[in-house]
Amino acid sequence: MSSQNTDECTGAILEMSRTEKFSEMFSELERCNEGAQKQKILEMNELIDEMDKDEFVSVSTIELLYKINHMIYQKKISMGNAVLLLKHVLFCNVLLNMSSHGFHVFILDEKFGKMIVKEGQKKKKRNEKLLVYLCECYLFFTYTIWPEMISICVPCLLKAALKKEESKEAQKEVEIALLSLSCIDFLSDMEKELYLNEITDIIKYHQEHRSLTRLAYQSAWRFLIDRFHKDYSLKDIVVNELHFAREAGRELEDLMKCIDWKGKEEENGRMEVIFIRRWIDVVSIFFNWSLSWNEELAGLIGCLVDLFRASRDNYVEIRKQCICSFEEAVRNPTLKIDDLLKSGAVDLYLEEMKQSTLDERLEFECLQFFLKISERLIEKRDGETNKTKRKELKRKVFEKMEEEGYEDYIIGLFHNICYRTVSDSYLIENYPDCFFYL
Repeated sequence: MSSQNTDECTGAILEMSRTEKFSEMFSELERCNEGAQKQKILEMNELIDEMDKDEFVSVSTIELLYKINHMIYQKKISMGNAVLLLKHVLFCNVLLNMSSHGFHVFILDEKFGKMIVKEGQKKKKRNEKLLVYLCECYLFFTYTIWPEMISICVPCLLKAALKKEESKEAQKEVEIALLSLSCIDFLSDMEKELYLNEITDIIKYHQEHRSLTRLAYQSAWRFLIDRFHKDYSLKDIVVNELHFAREAGRELEDLMKCIDWKGKEEENGRMEVIFIRRWIDVVSIFFNWSLSWNEELAGLIGCLVDLFRASRDNYVEIRKQCICSFEEAVRNPTLKIDDLLKSGAVDLYLEEMKQSTLDERLEFECLQFFLKISERLIEKRDGETNKTKRKELKRKVFEKMEEEGYEDYIIGLFHNICYRTVSDSYLIENYPDCFFYL
């Protein structure tokens, strides 16, 4: 090729979009030997990391997965190289909260499942790296996990996540292993002996040495908190030994400092916003299932209040997630009403109810919040046996609502909502019994 033609070709490549480059590189894979394939896939993975969400959506398609499956079938790509590409695509799917489930489950999960079982049963000459990659891909896109698969995948990935190497490559591998574990459905049966010592060691080691990435640490907690659903005996480890509320609050506070809250969401770092949203999800799950209280919970509620105020103008989705967390908190009988008062959560709801731009759904959620507080302050419903203390709490809440006409505003808001949603039996039935007891 002449020098002029080479320059023209190089210029054309530079002008190609990232999605076009990805497609072209993918089409070249089947013409490469295994070593060249691996190098090209590593370059494709780097290209994916540079894409914005719209670009990534355009390349992460069912067609791509069909093509990879077809190349595997025709032996035009090695299984090691196939999963190297697949796990990165699926990793990004999960990270961006895009569904990786269902649309290709019939293509690859059965194939991968059989390979995992076959590789996992080997006593000698087991390809540990391939097994880890297969397990990660399998967990990233599988809805229901067979018990046999859990018994292989969980120990395999926890072993990978226990690595204490400090290189970026090692940290990335740990991150992917923990993220894939966090995708295991909370309904999946799992004996504590299979995971508890390992995941506890991973979390404790990070607390002492800061060895994990932000995403890896959050994923480790998500995996553990999801086990809460079927095993409340974990509460002492989660609350008092590993200090979930303290750690979640600290992580959220650190992430909040990384964002210019006055700017638009799209102008800020994508990853920090994603991490904040993932942490709020885990906090909501914790509030829903935890039946243990300590003083660190009040600090976590205060952190969510700060986050809500920061996100109020430009970060609608974060704001909505905070509201959902507060709803779970007020329903949790072990979280004290006094914590909601001291943290500023009650003030926050009162402020929101006076916003002229408050939509109907948020109006409804605000009223539900106060009805739940009222219900819990009724004798024998709050778990607070000290009658004098309960009476003092009622007085504090009433004074908050009375300030600047909030009480009248809430009553008017209730009537407006009832006229719009006459079918809401909870509001209609509980309003007279709960609200006026304040």
